[in-house]
Amino acid sequence: MSNSDTFVASPEAKSKAKQFRTYAILAWIAAMIVQVMSIMKLISDDTLIMMIVAIVAILAITVLASTFWKKSNKLDPPSEKNGLKFFLQSQLGAIMGVLCFLPMVIMIFTSNSISGKTKAIAGGAASVAMTAAGISGVEFDAASIEKYSEEIKKQNQEAKSFGINTDKVYWSKAGNKYHAFNDCQYIKGKNLNSGSIKDSWEAKGISELCKVCQKKSKKASVASGAKKVLETVN
Repeated sequence: MSNSDTFVASPEAKSKAKQFRTYAILAWIAAMIVQVMSIMKLISDDTLIMMIVAIVAILAITVLASTFWKKSNKLDPPSEKNGLKFFLQSQLGAIMGVLCFLPMVIMIFTSNSISGKTKAIAGGAASVAMTAAGISGVEFDAASIEKYSEEIKKQNQEAKSFGINTDKVYWSKAGNKYHAFNDCQYIKGKNLNSGSIKDSWEAKGISELCKVCQKKSKKASVASGAKKVLETVN
């Protein structure tokens, strides 16, 4: 794979990814604090309802944290060259989701100060929440530099087959597709960024060509081919 196809996150994407990672880390810290306070204050038969409320709150916080972490990895993905680092960065949401509940689950089921009923209800709720938090944090299709690079190569090949100039495409600040024409109905009148398909990936993680532009490009390509045939015949 040539260097021209190798994905390198833009400074703007790296900055946004750093921001998302900061949000995720702060959220995980908050979840850990709530967990510690719950272990210290709420493992009791008299505070069962509050314990359930705390479990729900921790779950909400961890899911939010995982969402931020996944967004950061899509903007600035890790490399697969270092397997351990790639796994940890890709799956940190799942790991932290479990860690934000595991101590509480253990403490609930091993506590001698609460009844079996409370253990069953609170322990069951915490176990279910831990499972949900872990699953929500899993990256089932983890982004990587290598995967993005291969996709960029495929996108360039596909776009060229439609007659699109892969070094001159357009995208808007809020859009999630790149466009072959700056007068496309979906971006007309908007502030646009332009550059190569690779630039759109590196800046925003855009990986899909606008369907309207695709159809227009195909039509133009067919018309151009037909014109050349006629010129050859004549």
